[in-house]
Amino acid sequence: MMDRHVRVHVHAIDPILKAGVVSHLRPRPEVRIVTEEEAGQAAVAVVVADRVDEESLHLLRKLRRDSTGPSTVLVVGGLDDTDLVNVVEAGVVGVLRRPDASADRLVNAILAAARNEGTVPPDLLGRLLDQVGALQRGVLGPKGIAFNGLAAREIEVLRLVADGCDTGEIACQLAYSERTVKNVLHDITSRLQLRNRSHAVAYALRQGLI
Repeated sequence: MMDRHVRVHVHAIDPILKAGVVSHLRPRPEVRIVTEEEAGQAAVAVVVADRVDEESLHLLRKLRRDSTGPSTVLVVGGLDDTDLVNVVEAGVVGVLRRPDASADRLVNAILAAARNEGTVPPDLLGRLLDQVGALQRGVLGPKGIAFNGLAAREIEVLRLVADGCDTGEIACQLAYSERTVKNVLHDITSRLQLRNRSHAVAYALRQGLI
């Protein structure tokens, strides 16, 4: 029979914090708390911390390193704008403040994480979007780079590939050498782990770039 529970492993530096979260979750039929020995079977990791510090960030990054590892939900006492960006960079998909982490909210965040969906309090989401906008305007935009990982000239090359142009035709239209066009396409496929030109065009189409 298929396991209907989401397997959860709770991580906390402070054993009292861990015990509190486990007591919240253990009676809930939607989740099953796994032991340290079963941690590799967890679909979701819940990390509990007083604050976002080097120790908690190290744990979050360690959980993220394994591509087959669990999705991560962070329950934290408080965090500022820099903390928020750091935990997102560390791979967290759900964030709850400890005072707001009722059993229902925590379970909902875990179920969302198991579906690869994010959960962020509305005010924190607004702050995160502000940070993203500032990064795009102040750092990436002036360099011709977008959050999708493609520069403006890379998008132009992919548009022409999608139109059926070969390397020589692209080079002529964009006033590049053929070697430059080949390098651009190689950079795109290597950086984004795409198989070939067709895959790169499909990626750009899905991203709404062409």
